[in-house]
Amino acid sequence: MNVQDQPKGTRERTLDEVKAEFMRRAGKLNPFEDIKREDAEKVMAALKSLDKDHWADEWCKIGLIYEAKADALAKTDGSREHLRELYMHAFDACRVGRYPSPVSPGKVAAYHYSLRMFSKAAKFFDPPLEVVEIPFEGKKLVGYLQKPPGVTKPPVVLHWGGVDGWKEDRLKLAAEIMKQGMASFTIDMPGSGENPVLYGDPAAERTYLAWLDYLPTRSDVEGRKVGVWGGSFGGYWAARLAFTAADRVKGAVFHGGNVHYGFQKEWLVPAFTTGGATYLFGAQSLLDARGRAMGVKTVDEFLEAVAPLSLKTMGLLDTPSAPLLGVNGKLDDQAPVADIYLLLEHGNPKSARVYPEGQHMGRTPGQDPHEIATTIVTWLKDQIAR
Repeated sequence: MNVQDQPKGTRERTLDEVKAEFMRRAGKLNPFEDIKREDAEKVMAALKSLDKDHWADEWCKIGLIYEAKADALAKTDGSREHLRELYMHAFDACRVGRYPSPVSPGKVAAYHYSLRMFSKAAKFFDPPLEVVEIPFEGKKLVGYLQKPPGVTKPPVVLHWGGVDGWKEDRLKLAAEIMKQGMASFTIDMPGSGENPVLYGDPAAERTYLAWLDYLPTRSDVEGRKVGVWGGSFGGYWAARLAFTAADRVKGAVFHGGNVHYGFQKEWLVPAFTTGGATYLFGAQSLLDARGRAMGVKTVDEFLEAVAPLSLKTMGLLDTPSAPLLGVNGKLDDQAPVADIYLLLEHGNPKSARVYPEGQHMGRTPGQDPHEIATTIVTWLKDQIAR
């Protein structure tokens, strides 16, 4: 099925629907929880269409204003907290400008702005954030390390998001990890952010192994006591590492991802056409974002590219794995909860937390947004301590 041949019932949200939905989420729901309502109102009022570059441009106007304020204040020795706050508002605006993925020139520009603004904000983080770069097959990999204060050689949680949540977007999760006395090492999954390798590239898994090689070389962390946590479309890589790096990973969290059923036509065609309701712009933008990660554009191309990635097809499901926790909502329309059940039905015993009223990632209306992260981090701490 090509994009242009979508079922008749398929449609994207209209401009008015996107505006209403954004205002419903602004300041409250991921990934827009840090957007000020007055900024959201200003952008929504300025939007004349859902053109990708127009969207990016209006959000970047907000971000650049915050950045200019912070730059001016920095010259007069403004407080660290105030400077961090201003630069993070700048970052968040441009982050939304590239949302969900930089698939147009304006959104690419928004992403680069957001990186610059995050870098400025990071100078004022507490605990400090270290930018780590390592060579990788003629390119480089970039990660962010934060260590919990007062802990000598903490173990490490290596974590990443999916097609729209990148390493700069995981500060709240990093804070949860550090609260439990572990170091947070955040990276971009293949096909996202600054990772130079596409999701389906044979080198993709090696990007993770490169980090697992690097961490034990550090004297300030316990680099052989590592848990991994992959979110959304990145959850796949945590599950895969549980099998392929079972002797190097103390625990792996498969959070809202796909391992087999989510790579099949029966699931993906509806998800990319009539599904994907939790995506702000609708199902087509889910295909745009995942297609960018895979280096493809159409549903047909995507189906062909992801089919070989199935852990069932790869013959991994019945091989020994590291401790593995599956987490998701039963109502997720981006990743089938059946993939968690599949993991439970094969190989050595595994763990799961399924939220019966939960949507993508297990997010449930009325639920404390920290509950899922706390559950995951507590589980990882227990596994790493063994």
